[in-house]
Amino acid sequence: MMNGKCCDTISGKMDTDLDTETFAVICKALAHPIRVQIVNYLKRIDKCFCGDIVELLPLAQSTVSQHLKSLKEAGLIKGEVDGPKTCYCLDKKMLSKFSKMAAALGKP
Repeated sequence: MMNGKCCDTISGKMDTDLDTETFAVICKALAHPIRVQIVNYLKRIDKCFCGDIVELLPLAQSTVSQHLKSLKEAGLIKGEVDGPKTCYCLDKKMLSKFSKMAAALGKP
């Protein structure tokens, strides 16, 4: 028999600010292990990477490009064309914001 506490009606409205939307977009972008690997790599080297990320991964160029596009759209990385290559940098401010939002989920 249920005690009803978990199902009690809650008054008020849910929080629907921009931060929750941003959080959801970033979660979706990080939902693939390759994307997490890319973010971890950029975090570990702590600088922009202007080489060919495809050489670091066992995937086709088109697949890696799609992963990079998802990360860019979520705001986790920045990409700028530098001659024939694109330089990718981790957006540390956005990653920090995401980390704080994730930590807040565990707080009462």
